[in-house]
Amino acid sequence: MASETLSWADQWGEGGIGAMPRDEGGDSYKREGKTTKKQSKVKAALKKIKKRTSNGFKWIKNLGKKKGKRTSD
Repeated sequence: MASETLSWADQWGEGGIGAMPRDEGGDSYKREGKTTKKQSKVKAALKKIKKRTSNGFKWIKNLGKKKGKRTSD
């Protein structure tokens, strides 16, 4: 009887009961390449936003320092 029942790994592991078939076609490779290009564009845009935001904060900080200065005239 023990040989007739499936183990947990056989039931739920890769290729077990209810497993989705693997997609080994070239289509998934193409989608992966496009995703990576999109991701690199997003990363570049986020880097640009981060740099500009940082520069904006520095500019505001410097404005506050200039207004806070008092002359000893």
